[in-house]
Amino acid sequence: MTADSASARRFERALASLRGLSVGDALGSQFFVPANYPLLKQRALPPGPWQWTDDTEMACSVLAVLAEHGRIDQDALARSFAEHHDFDRGYGPAVNRLLRLVREGGDWRELSSALFKGQGSWGNGSAMRIAPLGAWYADDPEQATHQAEISSYTTHQHREAVVGAMAVAAAASLAAAPGGPPRPEDLLDGVIALVPRSAVGAGLRRARDMLDYQDAGTVAAVLGNGRRTSAHDTVPFALWSAARSLGNYEEAFWVTAQAGGDVDTTCAIVGGVVASGETGAPPSGWLEQTEEPPGWLTPSLR
Repeated sequence: MTADSASARRFERALASLRGLSVGDALGSQFFVPANYPLLKQRALPPGPWQWTDDTEMACSVLAVLAEHGRIDQDALARSFAEHHDFDRGYGPAVNRLLRLVREGGDWRELSSALFKGQGSWGNGSAMRIAPLGAWYADDPEQATHQAEISSYTTHQHREAVVGAMAVAAAASLAAAPGGPPRPEDLLDGVIALVPRSAVGAGLRRARDMLDYQDAGTVAAVLGNGRRTSAHDTVPFALWSAARSLGNYEEAFWVTAQAGGDVDTTCAIVGGVVASGETGAPPSGWLEQTEEPPGWLTPSLR
């Protein structure tokens, strides 16, 4: 395989993950609308088109930077986040302010590290956008976690947020590896081995122990479902759900969404991880109902 063909394959995998992330994000966000609540229990689709949120917008920047640089360039990533920041896409208030200040010439290093009295944000924002990076590094999950760590610091510097991003990238990398989807326990064992000790890591170990549970609501009651929007309240449940439904995007989505919480984010994470695999693409009809990628992406990225 030539260098060019290897790069093209990386891009194709990452783009497939981005599509899965976008569908999960856009469709999941429809279930914040009260009129759509009954549809969730019935596993019935709301009317389209479905508009994606900040999860997809930021994931597009991750993919664009990878395509241009072949790795995460923090300055380029922060610049892309700031330049393409759309206030109406549902960003959290802290990131809204950070990206506005970066756009006005602020230093992302100072701004990100100063969040929440110098602790940095432990939100789920760096985890929600990172699955395409894991798919990019399907042949190297250790590098996926390293690059995810680097990417997180541009907006989320708290240890839990960083580890959450590392865990999702590791899961997507392992799911994208050749040979078909790994067994659920193998996926979570692989992720656990690649992330440092943390609340996210502890949650992943609990998720591993709960793989035989059938009721997502019960699992979410233990692991969290993103309701508090922290990485450790979001990532363990999302990866539990993804691990149990690798190769079956539709099942993964409904199980995740029916647990409630931060549905667009949990479904974006799950969708991005599942779609990283060769057999995990979302249904074509779902893709057709999902908003197209943003116009600022070059034709080769769309």
